This record gives sequence, structure tokens and C-alpha cells, in this order.
Amino acid sequence: MTEQQHSHGFERGTDGPKVIVVGVDGSDSSLRAAAYAGGLARRQHALLAVVYVQPVMAAGAALGVPVAETTDEIAEDLVAQIREAAERVKGIFDLRWEFHTFRGDPYNGLVKAADELKADAVVVGASEQAGHRIIGSVAVRLVKAGRWPVTVVP
Repeated sequence: MTEQQHSHGFERGTDGPKVIVVGVDGSDSSLRAAAYAGGLARRQHALLAVVYVQPVMAAGAALGVPVAETTDEIAEDLVAQIREAAERVKGIFDLRWEFHTFRGDPYNGLVKAADELKADAVVVGASEQAGHRIIGSVAVRLVKAGRWPVTVVP
């Protein structure tokens, strides 16, 4: 029998997550979410897709400020933090992970990331902004979308 004859079509989520998307923005809660998602990915033998959504400001709002350069610096700093954390635990467990950057607002960026990466699960940190209690956090909006299991890490 060939390998192809043994292959089975698996439904997303039925054998545990194979791709776990975690949103990071440099906040303490997002870094805790990344650590939690890393442990989950290790236990499930899943790919950890670390996603940073670069904010895009309207041209009028920027008023000549080099916003793209600033957000690129933030993204580079996050990459450095994640790589440093990965190096510290390198010998402890084998974890497959990728870093992705999307542009836009955090909610739409994470939805796009989860769709494009065929996520089985999404992990985010709880919002640290008081205003989100009124208008709804990214986490609440992801849960309401109802497209993936969403874990919110405090």
C-alpha cells in the first residue's frame, strides 16, 4: 500500500490543534499568552504561529510622522524578544514556531492571520485597556466570531 492510501482526511480540531495562532503586541498579557500557547503547542505537537498586527494609521492622522518605521521597530523588538525567549527554552522542548506580521487593526489582523494560517485555535491576552470593557476587546470579538476555539490569557 502506498502512503497515499493510508492518508485520511482529518477535520479541523478533531485530533487536537495543529496550528495555534497567538496574538502578541508586547503587552505583558500578550507575552503570557505566547508562553501559554507555546506550552499548548508543545503538548499538542502543533505549529505555534506568533502573530503581530502592525497598526496602520490613516494618512491624515500620521501628519508626517514616520509611523511605518516606528511600527517596524516595534515588530523587530518583538521578534527579538520572542527569539530570546525561544533560545532560553531551546533545550527543554522541541517547538515548531513561526513569526508573522499582518497590518491593520488587531481584530481584523488576527482574523486574517487565523484564516490564512488555517488556525485550529487562537490564543490572546486579556485586554489591558479600560475602554475595552465598554466597546469590547479583541478577545470578545474573536469569541463572538465563533470560527475557532479562543483562549484568553489574563
